[in-house]
Amino acid sequence: MAIEPETKGGLVFHPLDQFIVKPAFGDGAVNWYTVTNLTVWMGIILLAIFALFVLGSRGRAIIPSRVQSIGELMYGFIYKMIEDITGKDGVKYFPYIMTLFVFILFANFIALIPMSYSPTSMIAVTATLGFGSFVAITILGFVKHGASFLKLFWMSDAPLFLRPIIAVIEVISYLVRPVSLSIRLGGNIAAGHVVLKVFAGFAALAVASPAAILGIIAIYGLEVLVAGIQAYVFTILICVYLKDALHPHH
Repeated sequence: MAIEPETKGGLVFHPLDQFIVKPAFGDGAVNWYTVTNLTVWMGIILLAIFALFVLGSRGRAIIPSRVQSIGELMYGFIYKMIEDITGKDGVKYFPYIMTLFVFILFANFIALIPMSYSPTSMIAVTATLGFGSFVAITILGFVKHGASFLKLFWMSDAPLFLRPIIAVIEVISYLVRPVSLSIRLGGNIAAGHVVLKVFAGFAALAVASPAAILGIIAIYGLEVLVAGIQAYVFTILICVYLKDALHPHH
């Protein structure tokens, strides 16, 4: 974070500077082929996931190690969630949902390392996850049910004169889903990092230092919870949307 003294003796905070995408090596323009800080940290996230689920479980011991236990707990947790929400029909989509959960979880937690970068604070990343899942689930609904998928928007139990109005509301609500997924995840992660940077800036001041340090500790603890909760919320909403695609009726 850049903190510069003003001519009037105050401080200027730039907490959003941490989200700037820039070349990881050297300076210059960012092109599609440029290795940036974003791509470097996404690579680190993938390596961490590989280390946990591939290297950590290669022994496959009956009495699992700590690393293997963590992987198995995640596996069982997501599998049970998918089965409870979507039923047996949704279990076949476990690999995709598990991948989403693990990537978001690791991205959120690794971003809490000082001097790291937070991919899930970038709307480009969260929009790719949200809109990509939305399009895939919508296509799945039409492939499995054809035009009957549109029953998702038609409340047959409602009074006849209200059905068209409800249908319009349901369509709008459905189309907003990827937007809410993207903004909820990116907004919550970005907001937490901004607050941490602001408190870190105040910690540099001798007068405000003790209170700012306590604030950093409190906010950091909260962000640890947010990191897990946001990954869970994103994943469980994907499961709910998948259920609608598999069973498009009210």
